[in-house]
Amino acid sequence: MQRKEEFEARVLVIGTGIAGLTYALKAAEHGPVLVVTKKRRADSSTNYAQGGIAAGLGEDDDPSLHLADTLAAGAGLCHPEVVDLVVREGPLRVGELVEWGVRFHRENGNFSLGMEGGHSRRRILRAGDRTGWEIERALLAAVAANPRIRVLQHLLVVDLEVEPDAEGRGRCVGATALDTRRATAVRLRAPVTMLAAGGCGQVYQHTTNPSIATGDGIAMAWRAGADVGNMEFIQFHPTALHPAEDPAFLLTEALRGEGAVLRRLDGTTFLENHHPRASLAPRDVVARAIHSELEATGDPHVILDVSPIPRALMEERFPGTVRGCRERGVELFESGIPVVPAAHYVCGGVMTDVHGRTSLPGLYAAGEVACTGVHGANRLASNSLLEAVVFSHRAAEAVADFPAENVKGGAASLRKEAAKGGGFQPSSGRSLATSSTPAPDRVARSREELRALMWERVGIVRTDGGLEEASLLLEGLSAEEERRWTEGEWTVGGVELRNLLEVGRLIVECARRRLESRGLHYNRDHPGHDGRFRADTVLRRERAGRGE
Repeated sequence: MQRKEEFEARVLVIGTGIAGLTYALKAAEHGPVLVVTKKRRADSSTNYAQGGIAAGLGEDDDPSLHLADTLAAGAGLCHPEVVDLVVREGPLRVGELVEWGVRFHRENGNFSLGMEGGHSRRRILRAGDRTGWEIERALLAAVAANPRIRVLQHLLVVDLEVEPDAEGRGRCVGATALDTRRATAVRLRAPVTMLAAGGCGQVYQHTTNPSIATGDGIAMAWRAGADVGNMEFIQFHPTALHPAEDPAFLLTEALRGEGAVLRRLDGTTFLENHHPRASLAPRDVVARAIHSELEATGDPHVILDVSPIPRALMEERFPGTVRGCRERGVELFESGIPVVPAAHYVCGGVMTDVHGRTSLPGLYAAGEVACTGVHGANRLASNSLLEAVVFSHRAAEAVADFPAENVKGGAASLRKEAAKGGGFQPSSGRSLATSSTPAPDRVARSREELRALMWERVGIVRTDGGLEEASLLLEGLSAEEERRWTEGEWTVGGVELRNLLEVGRLIVECARRRLESRGLHYNRDHPGHDGRFRADTVLRRERAGRGE
């Protein structure tokens, strides 16, 4: 028998990265907010963001230039009106981050703006090479000081709760979760749910993403009936330290912005053969160029030569890079840094409008979990944090439209109910059993099999045959895991594996539908652009080929 717990709030926020925390701070103006995270509150991909946040604040910059750079990187799939909105509202949202206590680096009282690949101006606000950590620090402090916000840690959300509204249509009314420390079933009730659960980099064998990035938000939104799109566009960061750890140690793109150069092992440069901006080309170009060079030479990695950057500047602006390399035995000033590409960011996700609304009423999404139309086929460096704060702000404005009386207990602060007895019934209809102990080696083996499959068949370069093979193998893995899921207990490993398999299938399905090469999606069997595919790849449940 499991103990039942229930929490209610005006707003439920799933995730504690920049999107979830900024949304919580804004939404708290309208009522109590409950924020949940499956690990500790500071565990998020935001923490790993080294480069910074892009905003047109320089004297030689303006929103139209930022717009043009974003559209160029997006390879024809960005939504221009959405990008325009973000680059114009972005500086205001950055100002709010400063008000919340984020300490961006300054020189002579002004923001010190960095350069990254794909940008035509210096517009990257940063805090050394730990910008994400600094943003997370400030936002967590602001949240902790707000009496209307409560943060619950170690709650792994398993599925969204969907109930029919007055007209018989499905509406998100919260979520079911697993307390991973106490093996307790938890129901989270709210008329507004913000999904800010991050990305899915762990679906790949080599990734810069932390272990928590298992695609939970995208998978649960899809299962609940929300539209998902553009999942074929997975950004591989060109410069992860070789050999790749799990997660891989990331070498920020800002290094190349300050003059670092990519070279073959024989010391020669190669990016000028792939793009006129050479080492400052967009990420998709650089990642494919490195992949191509490694295929041609058989070398295990290329070299990021940081010698053009003065040593004092390296120590000042990139202390994390210098320290991380030294800790791993890399003499970066003498021999350069060995690098390879690694999965980094998903440009697709849960489809939203400009107010963060998904196709499922009551459910909003922001951050990497969402597909807003900003990134198109390839994300411009450092636009992700900007996108997160802009859409979190816009989504929070909609909270005022939901009357407080929709929450049981009215405007009272968070209410907790605990009762002894049997487990409750999740929206899927499956009876609830829980366990905080992952199933042993089987889950780990299946997870690694999936990650290797995705890396080999659905990686930087793809083919029709490889995608078909991946689709068939994923169907088999998913069917087996779903059988075990319906017959067994909830475990942390099992929940994450289920989500990774779901996300893998979504990536493959989107990739199979795009019979061209554009941005981050490169298919050797369809190497050029095809105007018929200059549109988002949108998946809906009724068209997903599952008879649902």
